[in-house]
Amino acid sequence: MTSKAISCFLCAAVALLCSCSSASKGRVVTSKGTRITSVRTTAYTHSESDHIIYGARTAVGTPLKFGTVRSAAADWSVYPVGTIFQIEGTPNIYQVDDYGSALVGTNTIDIYQPTKAQMKAWGVRSVNIRVLKWGSFSKSVAIMKERQKYGHVRSMVSRIQRS
Repeated sequence: MTSKAISCFLCAAVALLCSCSSASKGRVVTSKGTRITSVRTTAYTHSESDHIIYGARTAVGTPLKFGTVRSAAADWSVYPVGTIFQIEGTPNIYQVDDYGSALVGTNTIDIYQPTKAQMKAWGVRSVNIRVLKWGSFSKSVAIMKERQKYGHVRSMVSRIQRS
């Protein structure tokens, strides 16, 4: 995707977002998206012992991304699948395409890093993000529908259905 195409996509996403979002504590809607302050972030990699069984794939079933758009994992009842955001002060764009049991109920976003060294270098950071496009709660539930034998999945589905 060219930088012009990315710019056009982001402008369209922001326009859509601004027309349907509302501000709440820690969230401010502007022409540049929804700004959320003090978001706790951690990092993960596909070669961690608890991720090896999934390989370099996301919960959506796609390869983990570390390019123009990068993969991120989150509690899908807070940041639904497909949510696109930018960490302020960085040029990178992230897309929520993964989740993890340790993230449910924590308001933490896990940033994918391709190596353990990069994962450790990220550590734990509190950052401000701009949500450029909110994902889909209904798509999140559809993906998790057959996975509800796991407690963290049931918790996310329940939280989405209550809201």
